[in-house]
Amino acid sequence: MALETASASTTVLITGASSGIGSEMARQLASRGHGVTLVARRADRLEELAAELAERHKIAATVIPCDLGDAIARAELIEGLRAGPALAGLCNNAGYGISGKLVGNDPDRERQMIELNVVAVHDLTVRVLPGMIERGTGAILNVASTAAFQPLPGFASYAATKAFVLSFSEALNAELSGTGVSCSALCPGPVKTEFATVAGSTMMEDSLPDFTLVSADEVARQAIDAMENGSRTAIPGMANQVQALLGRIAPRSLVLPLAGRISGH
Repeated sequence: MALETASASTTVLITGASSGIGSEMARQLASRGHGVTLVARRADRLEELAAELAERHKIAATVIPCDLGDAIARAELIEGLRAGPALAGLCNNAGYGISGKLVGNDPDRERQMIELNVVAVHDLTVRVLPGMIERGTGAILNVASTAAFQPLPGFASYAATKAFVLSFSEALNAELSGTGVSCSALCPGPVKTEFATVAGSTMMEDSLPDFTLVSADEVARQAIDAMENGSRTAIPGMANQVQALLGRIAPRSLVLPLAGRISGH
């Protein structure tokens, strides 16, 4: 099995749970009876969400403020979980993007993005997998993006980080066959969250038609469905599924100019 039936003796860890898709995944899990462990830097938002979930769904909601870009903090996070409920699931959702041509972007912020989007996802996954395999059950969800399916001028490093997440997750899904543990890649397209503000881009709000946008709660619903089913990938929205397919098969000579125009670069 993948994500096991909800139990008071287990919890699901969600990173980047303070807003957007992360907070909606926490709501989805809580509505299905799962206890949740909420991780992000903004403790006040986590506390507010935990109180909401505990009151509405009568589940255990634990808050752990943590800077996941810090390797020591990540190790301490996992070590601290050993004294609590077993980890039924891990949602690697924390991450951000940077808009603009690589030359001109802040090198330190670029490096920090790769640390969070790639290294932290890999690190947390490696650390929790042995326990899940030993128990014979568990579900990992890594949040990639439709940006993973093709290079994206104007978001070059961000798209590359998500390509790593997608490739890593799909391969791991195959490796875990027969263990009772699954790894799923969630590949959302544009979603109205804080992503564009953090990235310094108005692309999603101003340039894309409404039919390409999928709500954060719908993305979260499909994400948790994927964990329950042990799905290899989940791509919410028909338009995003078409884009992902074209990104895989279309010649780069066609994809790169079009992707650059869409991103405003």
